[in-house]
Amino acid sequence: MTFADFPRIAVDPAICGGRPIVAGTRVRVSDVLEMLAAGTAPDEIVRDFPYLAHDDIRATLGYAAMMAGHPVVLAAE
Repeated sequence: MTFADFPRIAVDPAICGGRPIVAGTRVRVSDVLEMLAAGTAPDEIVRDFPYLAHDDIRATLGYAAMMAGHPVVLAAE
């Protein structure tokens, strides 16, 4: 299943335990985000993973931004 706003992001219970991935790959959104957070340049990611495109990297960032925009409910202590 892909998302209407993020056609480059997919979720399939049979792939990577149902975690969001770059559509058509087994690369998890979290893998791309971790590489970016570690300082890896998008050009380097695309070079190391030639089946990814710069648009895929932008899609992971957009998806992460959307997910981070959801309210967080904390249990009362």
